[in-house]
Amino acid sequence: MSKQNIVVLNGNDLTIDEIVAIGVGDKQVALDPQALERCRASRKFLEDEVAAERIIYGVNTSFGPMCNKIIDDEQIETLQVNLIRSHAAGLGDPLKDYIAIAVMVVRLNTLVKGFSGVRIELLEHLQWMINQRIAAYIPECGSVGASGDLIHLAHLSLSIIGEGKAYYNGELMPVEAVYKKLNRSPLRLSFKEGIALMNGTSAMTALAAFALFGARKLLNISCITGAFAIEIFGGIDDAFDEDLHLVKPHLGQLEIAETIRNLYQGSGNITLRSEMHELIRQQKEDGPVFETSINVQDVYSVRCTPQVLAPVAEAISQAVRVVEVEINSSNDNPIIIPDKQKIIHGGNFHGQSIGFVMDMLSMAIATLCNISERRTNKYLDKNLNEGLPEFLIPGTIGLTMGFMGAQYLATSTTAENRQLANPVSTNSISSNASNQDVVSMGTVAARKAFKSVSNAKHIITLEILADLQALSFRNGDKLGNGTGRIYQALKAEFTPYDNSRIFHDDLVHFRKLLFSSQLFDDLSIYWDNA
Repeated sequence: MSKQNIVVLNGNDLTIDEIVAIGVGDKQVALDPQALERCRASRKFLEDEVAAERIIYGVNTSFGPMCNKIIDDEQIETLQVNLIRSHAAGLGDPLKDYIAIAVMVVRLNTLVKGFSGVRIELLEHLQWMINQRIAAYIPECGSVGASGDLIHLAHLSLSIIGEGKAYYNGELMPVEAVYKKLNRSPLRLSFKEGIALMNGTSAMTALAAFALFGARKLLNISCITGAFAIEIFGGIDDAFDEDLHLVKPHLGQLEIAETIRNLYQGSGNITLRSEMHELIRQQKEDGPVFETSINVQDVYSVRCTPQVLAPVAEAISQAVRVVEVEINSSNDNPIIIPDKQKIIHGGNFHGQSIGFVMDMLSMAIATLCNISERRTNKYLDKNLNEGLPEFLIPGTIGLTMGFMGAQYLATSTTAENRQLANPVSTNSISSNASNQDVVSMGTVAARKAFKSVSNAKHIITLEILADLQALSFRNGDKLGNGTGRIYQALKAEFTPYDNSRIFHDDLVHFRKLLFSSQLFDDLSIYWDNA
């Protein structure tokens, strides 16, 4: 691969985007030479301390509440393998292979920081596995997220020592067969290396990275659907007026309102507040009250988009900050700091920060789904859709069903995401003979957030299809500069749904188009220089 497709790991600046790119195979990894020098110093100090017969947790002691059991020097390598085999006790569906690779990337980045005392051989072996795309078989269930992701990372560690199963070229096989195929030997672990591999937050953090990568795209597309909605219904401009939002200056609210204004700038569909008064007065009838056909205010799912999506944007931003700190942290135990001649026993493996922001992300995604589902309902309900065909049916109403069946997808999945929004990071259950008496459930929270994001993609995909169908009936020719460009890009892939094909196929095509491409990674390209 070219240099631009190589991510150099130094333990300090790995990003969510880089983790995703490496996980899906777009990039490979290299190791920073200066970081390796730190690792050599850390290992040398640890070796000296072991030679001096210091008692060090997980090196020459057993684990958890058995830490007062001191292990003979001749058995300290066996101790590491026993830890891995005993804790490789997960069940459930395996993590996707690209997520398993991401777990390995995050773990390698942590070890490269130089505070774990592992050998360079282990770091280079992990680098080789990542670049060869050997993805450990990691069952999804098992971690309490307190002494890190012990179960998940034990399954990862099995693949390093040549045991268990792994995916290679998309095929699940015994790890031993992968090594034979690649003419390479598994790694024999030295002291401290088993616990260094397992004691950390790498599984929850890798899952969080993919959840956030998807969440950012969901937010972008939600701004697009919000802009389409105001255009389709001829919404009123002042709900997005900058001065309105400056008097309630939540950062997310300002950001969303500005994005939507930029998208519909130049539109011929928007109703201007300044012109409404005369239009309404022209409909005046005799009597103390008359009813106008012109909306004086739009429904909340159109008008309140900036206010509803504000905490969503802020939750995503906060979660990105927390996750990227965790990605570049030393979450091992014990921590080795050779410069200060310290081996420190603590709890950096605890995943409470990740658990908390992943619960917050699940709440944010459920909120995003709520407004999307309500807008889709408004398009389909003849009593609400302001003159659009019932269920957006282009043919004979009653004989053809339009979007009637597809709406159930949005309704049921929105309900599921509301349930997933319930927090799990508050559900600590004492474990490990009450040694782990306060646990984070961070990996459960990250799995939940990942599922929420995946579900939300279904809902937003349907809303985009409803937008395109509605625009095929009206207002498509007067869209703003940004919305117009986006409409043309999507229209090239869209045929109005007329019951002549299976709706599922349209959903699959558009879900892939929206979320497996870079089409909406940067919305500013649609309005810059417009």
